[in-house]
Amino acid sequence: MKYIVTFYSHFGAIRFKREAPTTWGTIQLMPVPRDLSSSCGTCAVIEVEGTVEFAHQQYHDIEQIVRVTGDGYEVLCHSDK
Repeated sequence: MKYIVTFYSHFGAIRFKREAPTTWGTIQLMPVPRDLSSSCGTCAVIEVEGTVEFAHQQYHDIEQIVRVTGDGYEVLCHSDK
């Protein structure tokens, strides 16, 4: 599975990468696909076997978490900030 996490700030993206569980594997920071967001411009891409459980409340700068599908994106959660 491939997930994309968008943020309200670049610092939030950096902190997320630093604090994310190591069981998630490699997290890459990259520019946000424009059809997802225009907030801070940086997103985290997580590719794992199986699924990931996100406790997005512990990461305060998360704007949204989406799963990449064959048809585009499936929004798993979106912040009400």
